[in-house]
Amino acid sequence: PSPASIPGLSVSQNKLVERCERLQLQSAAIARHVEQVLPAKDQAVLSAASAARELVIQRLLLVGKACENEEQQLLEKVHAEEERAHQSILTQQVHWTEALHKLGALRTYLVDMITNLDDQSLLSAEQEIFERTEVAEGILEPQESLKLNFNQSCVQSPLLHRLWACAVLCCLTGSQEIHIDEKTLSPHLSLSEDKRTLTFSPKKAKVDSECPERFDHWPNALATAPFHSGLCAWKVSVEQSCAYKLGVCYSSVPRKGSANEGRLGFNSASWVFSRYDKEFRFLHAGQPQPVELIKAPTEIGVLLDFAGGELLFYDPDSCAILFSHRQPFLEPVYPVFAVAHQSISLVL
Repeated sequence: PSPASIPGLSVSQNKLVERCERLQLQSAAIARHVEQVLPAKDQAVLSAASAARELVIQRLLLVGKACENEEQQLLEKVHAEEERAHQSILTQQVHWTEALHKLGALRTYLVDMITNLDDQSLLSAEQEIFERTEVAEGILEPQESLKLNFNQSCVQSPLLHRLWACAVLCCLTGSQEIHIDEKTLSPHLSLSEDKRTLTFSPKKAKVDSECPERFDHWPNALATAPFHSGLCAWKVSVEQSCAYKLGVCYSSVPRKGSANEGRLGFNSASWVFSRYDKEFRFLHAGQPQPVELIKAPTEIGVLLDFAGGELLFYDPDSCAILFSHRQPFLEPVYPVFAVAHQSISLVL
């Protein structure tokens, strides 16, 4: 029988023809992709990468130029401040050397008068003696003066501060060195097994309130070890809480009683970033400083430059500085925490 007489053969042939046409179209599309699209994509990638490299180089050159200019200006300020203080000291040296000479000459004169004159002659010379000693009364004793000190504010630069903070935060991450000390735990707080999460409870737990290290009223806790040098950074997840405090304190921070003095930030031994509902503040010695934030951070980083005397709070997501406080720390400081709603956690 002829192919046409075989039932369904022409239908199968048509299907095969259609399949061949589809395969041909598919092959043409793949060939076009290989021959045209991919080379064009490759060229576009090369161009984009070259432009990106140029952008990185140009931006870093600009940052470098800004740093060079800032360096020059700050070094000039430091030199000018050094010269000013040095000249003030030299002026004081000249002034007080002259005063010493006058006082020495006057004392020699008075001793000579007492030694060599009789009573009658002393009475006769009373007016002259009074006039000579009046000079000494105009010479006051030296007083402490800020003009004789080097003013550290000459190196306070917003640009340097932000660049330095960003550089440090890129290098220091996590809280590997910090654990919370269970002995310091307030009865209102519980601590997770890994000693990184603090959870608040309005009901006091049954604990040894007589323990000297423990905060017996306010919901506070300290880290196990203090910092006494170098740069230190740690991060705390605060997403679950709308009432917390984070910062540092001396070991002398008050731990007993319900007085205001025992609240973190309300004494001279603690420095904390505080949130209560929608209000953010920096607290130290009972002097709140408001912090304006557009949105509540989910994490807060704490950066301590012990040698530089600076405590800085930042948003790890954006590296934006939330608040910065400068003050020399005279003794080791402990990371300190407080939470009065839900929980907060140290972040690895």
